[in-house]
Amino acid sequence: MSTPKKPAPKKPAPKKPASAKSGSKKPLVYGAVVVVAAGLLGFASYQATRPDDSSKDTSATGPAAEVSADPNEGVYPELAKLARRDADDKLAIGPADAPVVLIEYADFKCGYCGKFARDTEPELIEKYVKDGTLRIEWRNFPIFGEESENAARAAWAAGQQDRFWEFHGAAYAEGAKEKGFGKDRVKALAEEAGVKDLDRFMKDLDGEAARAAVKEDQEQGYGIGATSTPSFLINGRPIAGAQPDETFTRAIEAAAEQAQRTGAAGKAGEPAK
Repeated sequence: MSTPKKPAPKKPAPKKPASAKSGSKKPLVYGAVVVVAAGLLGFASYQATRPDDSSKDTSATGPAAEVSADPNEGVYPELAKLARRDADDKLAIGPADAPVVLIEYADFKCGYCGKFARDTEPELIEKYVKDGTLRIEWRNFPIFGEESENAARAAWAAGQQDRFWEFHGAAYAEGAKEKGFGKDRVKALAEEAGVKDLDRFMKDLDGEAARAAVKEDQEQGYGIGATSTPSFLINGRPIAGAQPDETFTRAIEAAAEQAQRTGAAGKAGEPAK
């Protein structure tokens, strides 16, 4: 997992109304139970990246995070409701009515996000998305500065031409982030991803719609207590870091079992009856 030096969201202006949007205020909107969950996710993020005697970050290669056999344990219904389930969502893959939704908060400059994208996500798509069990919804969560923001908007712009996942693959290819995500570079990645209208892509990249979409995702990430990338929600179960494959497999199968018990897709996170 990668952690920025200053992960905290920008503080609101001194006279900003309490009702105005702010990443630091979001948990109050989501409800008290989400504040608890946010604390747990933030703690998990810290535990995965806390300083030790080694200079090497081993969060992605450490032991798998525990996922209880009880499909209800560690699940927060209010967090499950963050799944958009929008059939027209350009940054999602899998059926909108899939029983399990994995929400991923990630940054294209994050090394462990790239590891998840290359090593784990393709297997989840093959095993669970293709059979209709899983839907993956991407949230842009740029936390490493200007190039992160640029890559996030570029990914959104590629999505407007139905090439988000192709851009995602190109941007997370081995060695891609080392080349940076300046304007010329993201244009080259868009071309590699098969974006047809590059002039429209560059216009969309700098447009207000792209900035608003990225800001909405980013504020949601801060709102659930994510302080590092990648961070995930699986039907309301927080998971921090590019955990081993079995962590995601257990969480997805537990969520699928829970959804089967409730008997309805779209009610993920509700207690089993």
